[in-house]
Amino acid sequence: MNIPDTLKYTKDHEWILVEEDIATIGITDFAQSELGDVVFVDVDTLDENLKKDEIFGTIEAVKTVSDIILPISGEVIEFNEDLEDTPENINTDPYGEGWIIKLKISDSKELSELLDAKAYRELVAG
Repeated sequence: MNIPDTLKYTKDHEWILVEEDIATIGITDFAQSELGDVVFVDVDTLDENLKKDEIFGTIEAVKTVSDIILPISGEVIEFNEDLEDTPENINTDPYGEGWIIKLKISDSKELSELLDAKAYRELVAG
């Protein structure tokens, strides 16, 4: 299972790449493997300011639909529109072409609550 050391993680199986005050967010390799084949991604919170733990979208797989929870507070500034035509990018490249949103971070202190790669590995190892 791929868990890059350069990212932060949540207990809800999302990953975050922080570059200055912008966070790129997606779901982890573990999450996509649990979901199965992703067929649709819906994010209707573009340009909205949301708080940590709010739902910012949904992922539909062949067997289930899952809410995507915001790991930190901020404004959703971009949605990966490529996912509209190729949602399977979440399965094939969850940390690259499968990113879901970009967020302008409003409270950088929340970043300290995220898991590092080692802690996330321990979480999924169960």
